Amino acid sequence: MSVNRRSGSEPIHANGKTVGVLADFWSWAWSDLANNTKRGILAEYLVATALNAATGTRTEWESVDIHTPEGWRVEVKSAAYLQSWAQSKPSNIKFRIAPASGWEHQTGRASPQVRRRSEIYVFCLLHHQDKETLDPLDLD
Repeated sequence: MSVNRRSGSEPIHANGKTVGVLADFWSWAWSDLANNTKRGILAEYLVATALNAATGTRTEWESVDIHTPEGWRVEVKSAAYLQSWAQSKPSNIKFRIAPASGWEHQTGRASPQVRRRSEIYVFCLLHHQDKETLDPLDLD
């Protein structure tokens, strides 16, 4: 299945009437960028943009995060000291790249091969440690 990139201006409709726009859904569902999953996808996007590989759309179940125009397979790992939930102390930072079986979205099956699937690993750390001023969009 091919997924077309959307702009956010697409209407959400029912019974021939517009009941919202896609950007409103995105804002509602994806605004918590301190959330592990969403922060990781933001990191993937930032790396893909830096590698000129952010065309098209992200494939959710791909065995690697990014394919560069040059054909490199890139895995992006994201970590942060602060999380969306209440914390008694900052999170420990760990990045795991151990060989693993990977999901093959083309076949709908896990690959029996246990290996590293990427040639390049990018480790992203949101190093900010003050929840009151945390802004995952501030890349400084």
